[in-house]
Amino acid sequence: MSLANKILERDSQVGVIGLGYVGLPLAVTAARSGFPVVGFDVDSNKVEQLARGKSYIDAVSDDALEEARANGMVATRDFAQLTNCQIIVICVPTPLNIQREPDLSYVEETARTISEHIQPDTLVVLESTTYPGTTEEILAPILATSGFDVGGEIYLGFSPEREDPGNIVYDTRSIPKIVAGINEDSSGLVEAFYSRIVDRTVRVSTTQTAEAVKITENIFRSVNIALVNELKLIFDAMDIDIWEVIEGAATKPFGFMPFYPGPGLGGHCIPIDPFYLTWKAREFEVPTRFIELAGEINTHMPYHIVNRLRQVVDENSGQGLRGTEVLLVGVAYKKNVSDMRESPAMKLMQLLEEAGVNVSFIDPHVPEIPPMREYGQFVARHAISPKAITKGRFAAVLIATDHNNIEYAPLLDLGCPVLDTRNVIAKLGLPLDNVTKI
Repeated sequence: MSLANKILERDSQVGVIGLGYVGLPLAVTAARSGFPVVGFDVDSNKVEQLARGKSYIDAVSDDALEEARANGMVATRDFAQLTNCQIIVICVPTPLNIQREPDLSYVEETARTISEHIQPDTLVVLESTTYPGTTEEILAPILATSGFDVGGEIYLGFSPEREDPGNIVYDTRSIPKIVAGINEDSSGLVEAFYSRIVDRTVRVSTTQTAEAVKITENIFRSVNIALVNELKLIFDAMDIDIWEVIEGAATKPFGFMPFYPGPGLGGHCIPIDPFYLTWKAREFEVPTRFIELAGEINTHMPYHIVNRLRQVVDENSGQGLRGTEVLLVGVAYKKNVSDMRESPAMKLMQLLEEAGVNVSFIDPHVPEIPPMREYGQFVARHAISPKAITKGRFAAVLIATDHNNIEYAPLLDLGCPVLDTRNVIAKLGLPLDNVTKI
């Protein structure tokens, strides 16, 4: 039976490499759609948790995981099992190195592993966000070391992930999926596979186009967030409330889309992905000043927050920050999730402690700071108990992440300034007497 027919009959085994925030939801969705699925990860802790039926991703409930496991989904560290997979999807990280250049080492190492085990008539799809050209320029040559013809015996495509942690409206199945292949046969197989696990596929002409789609989506958000962050600084100087301005502008039924300021960018996508394009653009000697400026503005926001905090504390008590204690409210990068990737709260914590501040934090989704690629000094630090949040203890309260399941009213009774980077106090209709929006 041909691969196309196997996909139509859901008789092709799917291997998902990388069981993180992208790979695990995809693996579960494919399994619940009727495909036999093997998930691969180098992290033994993840594999062991999945074997116990325990999800470590907010977007995948234990019940959804159990349904996938009942349909035959398994997780393993044994990459030799790739030999039995007819569809292989790569969902590994694509971070930046310390020079803020693309680090494709995870993709490259995964491709080398695949090439050691892949069989003819297999589809490989990259989902990791990257710069236009990666699939054909990086992935294809490595897969060719298998000895099989890439595009003839091995089919290759790109379909960018569009996961949105904490989104209760859209999930892996309901988010439209961009699909493309390196040739017509590959494109057809990529579209056939995803059309059987998601509600809608959108086919584009080339993998470079598909890669550019994802980069464009994230640059769009980065630039517009930078715009409102800069407007916030301007309007603050004019004693104008940026949140009220945005709320008013958003009443226009056309020509305006609301974006909101914050303490900095978080998550794996928006703080990182735009720099993949700026790096690639140098090859073509094309300037990317607009994108780079947006990155500078967004990267500067934690510094602005700390400077403003210093001013407010000094105005309130007549003393500087050094030697004080500040309560950081929320350390996840986004409300109502436990995702710590690139969280601006970590930069805030670093800057405050460098200024001599003792930082305590609360976060109902993050009781303990997990291992991250940066900020190793904070790993395993625990949130303080609600009973420890007492009047007179803190010089200030700094709200970095506006989780819904935090009790904000008691924070206003602590007898210290409350600095709100998310406008959550005003949204809840609570008194603003001692609140500074920053």
